[in-house]
Amino acid sequence: MSNKFCVSLTCAKDDTDKATVAFVVANAAAASDKETMVFLSTEGVHLATNGYATGIHEEGFSPLQELMENFVKAEGKIFVCSPCYKKRGYSEDQVITGATIVGGAKLVEFLTTDGGSPCITY
Repeated sequence: MSNKFCVSLTCAKDDTDKATVAFVVANAAAASDKETMVFLSTEGVHLATNGYATGIHEEGFSPLQELMENFVKAEGKIFVCSPCYKKRGYSEDQVITGATIVGGAKLVEFLTTDGGSPCITY
């Protein structure tokens, strides 16, 4: 069984419910001692920008920014699709603490090395 877990997130304010649940699941995986990575692509990359997640709070869940901060504190990794981020006009100096801008090869590496990784997409 793999000791890694990947959450792929393709939405942000366009579907705050999915964005929130993605980080709830990521936190659960990190709390289960899984090496956990969230891959933000397409609209999801907005969440990697300073201040963007502020105020997103789905009923019944912790605020999204808090979930993201807790994930990073639990040593979770946030990888941000470089072409997606640049396409939306962002620069690397806008990236939140704990997020790393990467190419698609980094996702492939995470999913295929050391026994591979299951991946869930929101």
